[in-house]
Amino acid sequence: MKLRELILAAYDDLLPSERKLADVVMQRQARLASYSATELAEFAGVSKATAARFFRRIGYQNFNHFRDDVRANAPAESPLVGLEGVAKLGGDASALERHVAIDARNLATTLQNLGSEEVRSAIAALGSAQRIWVVGFRNGYATAFYAHALFSHAKPNVALLNNSASKIADVLADVGNKDTLFVIDFRRRLRLLGQIVSVARQAGARVVLLTDSPVSELARQADVVLGCTTTGSAIFHSYVAPMSLVNYLGASLVAAMRPSARKRMERIELIHDFLSDLEE
Repeated sequence: MKLRELILAAYDDLLPSERKLADVVMQRQARLASYSATELAEFAGVSKATAARFFRRIGYQNFNHFRDDVRANAPAESPLVGLEGVAKLGGDASALERHVAIDARNLATTLQNLGSEEVRSAIAALGSAQRIWVVGFRNGYATAFYAHALFSHAKPNVALLNNSASKIADVLADVGNKDTLFVIDFRRRLRLLGQIVSVARQAGARVVLLTDSPVSELARQADVVLGCTTTGSAIFHSYVAPMSLVNYLGASLVAAMRPSARKRMERIELIHDFLSDLEE
């Protein structure tokens, strides 16, 4: 039975003070995993004893049992789920070791689950594209920015759609059937991302999707799906694996287009020398 149903089933039999707490819990369902019993009691203006009694009245052994159930059923993408764990990190060496170990495991799992055919297909789609369009919002923006920077070394006509968010319709009108859309699709995605993919597909462009959810609706629209593991050690997801894969795709794209890529990269270096914009 869901939490809402448990509360409604017991609501009529609750004391007035317990109903106050019930109302607070109902109002704050999206963030329950981040609160302690004391905080919830304070929000409702009731005592700790009332809070303890309330959780028993709705079917839990105690608050810890309640919190475990909430966390088990909370959306995995919500950073609030791990908020209490972060408060306990404090730079502890063992916590840092665990953090790095999880990143290493993410890399290993990503490699294990990636098919070489998908990687080759992604490189081919990027290499043969007349134009590459890169897009990724929210947590995907940093990876999209990095992909744009690396792909731009290999070939011209690489555009980061995020830079055109205010005139997205105007820019998408230029997407054609010889283009490739490289999409960064991480959880807590914007609805706009799916709409962009739909427009690109309607225009006949190929879609290469880098995602932490290979069964998402966007994956069904993609020509190539590259799955990455983004499990975090605490509050935030980790993007070490997708960043590593983008690095590999960028290097592979340069290698696949070596003659033209070399000329382009040499030209870029000559311009840097002329501008004297980089430190020695």
